[in-house]
Amino acid sequence: MAADGDGIFERADSPAAAGLSTPQPDRRAAHAAAFGLLLREPGKSAAQTLSAGQREAFGRLFALVGTTGLAAPELLAGLAGLAGAFYFSAVLLFRILLYAAGRRPVTEPTTQPPEAEDGWPVYTLLIALKDEADTAPQLAAAVRALDYPARRLDVKLLIETGDTATAFALQRERWPERTELLVVPPGLPRTKPRALNYGLARARGEFVVVYDAEDRPAPDQLKAAVRAFGAGGEGLACVQAPLVGEGAQGWIAGQWALEYAVQFRRLLPGQARLGLPIALGGTSNHFRRSALQKAGGWDAWNVTEDADLGLRLARAGQRVGVIAPPTLEAPPDTLRVWLSQRSRWLKGFVQTWLVVMRRPSSAVRELGLGGFLSMQLTLGAAILSALVHGPWALWLALSFALPAMSVAPLFLMLAALSYAAGMVMALAAPGTKDGRRVWLAATLPLYWPLQSIAMVRALYGLAACPHFWAKTPHKLAG
Repeated sequence: MAADGDGIFERADSPAAAGLSTPQPDRRAAHAAAFGLLLREPGKSAAQTLSAGQREAFGRLFALVGTTGLAAPELLAGLAGLAGAFYFSAVLLFRILLYAAGRRPVTEPTTQPPEAEDGWPVYTLLIALKDEADTAPQLAAAVRALDYPARRLDVKLLIETGDTATAFALQRERWPERTELLVVPPGLPRTKPRALNYGLARARGEFVVVYDAEDRPAPDQLKAAVRAFGAGGEGLACVQAPLVGEGAQGWIAGQWALEYAVQFRRLLPGQARLGLPIALGGTSNHFRRSALQKAGGWDAWNVTEDADLGLRLARAGQRVGVIAPPTLEAPPDTLRVWLSQRSRWLKGFVQTWLVVMRRPSSAVRELGLGGFLSMQLTLGAAILSALVHGPWALWLALSFALPAMSVAPLFLMLAALSYAAGMVMALAAPGTKDGRRVWLAATLPLYWPLQSIAMVRALYGLAACPHFWAKTPHKLAG
């Protein structure tokens, strides 16, 4: 094998690598992948965490809260309590509404399939990989298992410079003809969205889907997406396939899988059915390439580029829908891995919320008042609940031991309703119904406070290294 100037192999001499080519790295494309959205619409990029206006607004808010707390602490506590009770009541009612709307099954459009293989549109698969040598065989098998004409697939395997182990592993597998192994040139930020933008620049497909290294999409997922785009018209920019946690053995993995069942099988379909903005999941997003490029692609500086892109599409007047064929994923199986992943998610949620809130009036105008409120009750709720779940659980625990720490009846009732609603939603979500599901639902009050630990890490990371991508290690199925 011959190595190129960046230390990644140009070709494989093994017959197994037939169909896999490695174009030379393009540094100009890499620069555009990192800075394209930032240069085009700087106000919609997370390259800067806080705008000057936000720094001033937060400074005034903290000064007002501090002054009120010193002058009238009881008044401040009362106002904060009433505001919190109102907000979390609204969140609870809104989640119930979304859950009810999402209970109707997703119906696939009944359109006539093309008679010939060449009648199917070219479909680009963007798969960003980093230190994924072990998952290469499973990934290759999953791509080969797709029920889509191989000649109409445009597969882009995206790896970082220097990741020779992953390059070797990918070159040992069989791939559809004209699959490209793209080596992203060195540069910052070293993030998944930068790699995806780099791959998008070479995409040939009318449609584009993002997969992760460990994903096992349903074989009919691409065809289902094509039918959905055909039925949805040009205004449908993206469809999200449900993500399903499979092989969840331990408690933390089981909670993660249960969380996914509620989110992707109930809440997101509810948002889509009601025409509300959707913060996308990190994989199995299918895009109309023209709409994706018009939106500026992904923000390379946002560590939850999926959530950010979903909201940017909504702000541009584009719709996001859902399809039924799922993608199987392996859940994080240890608390350490879960915390690392969840901290990155929460850091990115804060980045995304801050970007939207740079100009609230513009966000209201672009999303509509209903869409703006929906964003506050979903993305905003994810951030705020992660901040308060831990302290709230501690307060509840202390109130049983120390009479002086007693909780007002209103807040006890809200806590009870929230926990009860969460348990019922988890029990009723699609998936295996067994004794383990009951046990996991019953222990949800122990899972939610872990979000606060992840949030502390997220806020520290946002201050110290806002664009650092904490990669989740992936394990094989089974």
